[in-house]
Amino acid sequence: MASRPVHFFWILDTSYSMGVNGKIGELNFAIREALPEMRSVANDNPAAALMVRALTFSTTARWQQPTSTPVEDFHWQDIQPDGTTNLGEALKLVARELEMPPMPERALKPVLALISDGQPTDDWRAGMKAIDATPWGKRAVRVAIAIGEDADRSVLKEFLANPELQPFDANSPKQLAAAIRWASTVAVKAASTPVAASDAKTLGAGYPPYAPPVVASADDDDDDVW
Repeated sequence: MASRPVHFFWILDTSYSMGVNGKIGELNFAIREALPEMRSVANDNPAAALMVRALTFSTTARWQQPTSTPVEDFHWQDIQPDGTTNLGEALKLVARELEMPPMPERALKPVLALISDGQPTDDWRAGMKAIDATPWGKRAVRVAIAIGEDADRSVLKEFLANPELQPFDANSPKQLAAAIRWASTVAVKAASTPVAASDAKTLGAGYPPYAPPVVASADDDDDDVW
């Protein structure tokens, strides 16, 4: 039986503030370190073909890879900080990829993983509406990670589109690594598991479990606090 694609999108804030206190370096490190576990999850589910892409946004939004790449061939390229935080532009680019085509009809749920440490500087609501207007945007498994105390959690919560969910707080390198690992594994498993339409609304509320990783608070470890 042919495998069905799961499209995973990293949507990454690379504004200038991500360069403060080494946040961008820790993000690069966390994603690189999570890739082997991501590949392992894909290998455990041969019925799903995991495809990965990364999009960065600052003063402009840009794809890091021109096309979706099978996870076994995906190699992380470090990102650098600059500019402002044009989240709306980034979400519009993602929305175009969630149309049919280019998304195939027989795909499994995509995963949208949004990571930010600040506040949007453009019309982010227009981008959110663009994603919600696509069939695959409505079905997507969504994850949001708030880096540091200045991240706009209200925007990230709205992105999640589920009042039961909260953004993950990453206030130290250790917490960020745990959140990235979670997005790379549990969220992929969620997307790779076909469910009946009547069960779709429970995604994130118990099928499969959608709970933030348990990590010591930033005050309890030796990491820098953001």
